[in-house]
Amino acid sequence: MASVHRTTMTPTKLELITRWLPEQPWYAGGAGGPELVKAGGFRLDDPEGEVGIEFMVVVDTGAADPVAYLVPMGYRGTPLEGADDEALIGTSEHGVLGTRWIYDGAHDPVVRARLHAPAR
Repeated sequence: MASVHRTTMTPTKLELITRWLPEQPWYAGGAGGPELVKAGGFRLDDPEGEVGIEFMVVVDTGAADPVAYLVPMGYRGTPLEGADDEALIGTSEHGVLGTRWIYDGAHDPVVRARLHAPAR
């Protein structure tokens, strides 16, 4: 089971997603940019213990009609080798673990592998 540290991240995951979301082709919000609130989420374990895997549900309350997004993320202690710029949501300073590279889970091979893993 992964360790969940009760600490700070600067910038926060919500702040990183707020910057990243309008750049996505499926973003349904307006020109003013998103106003996001966290609405839920869950985590999966990486059997190797190297990649943090989180799925965050955010709601854009700034859109004419609120829109919910499910954002899969992989957190890493080093950059993801071979990943292009569009895969990176951003970097954040974790109060315990140091710099974390946070990737769109759709581009992270560990996140994708866990989604396809058989249930135990």
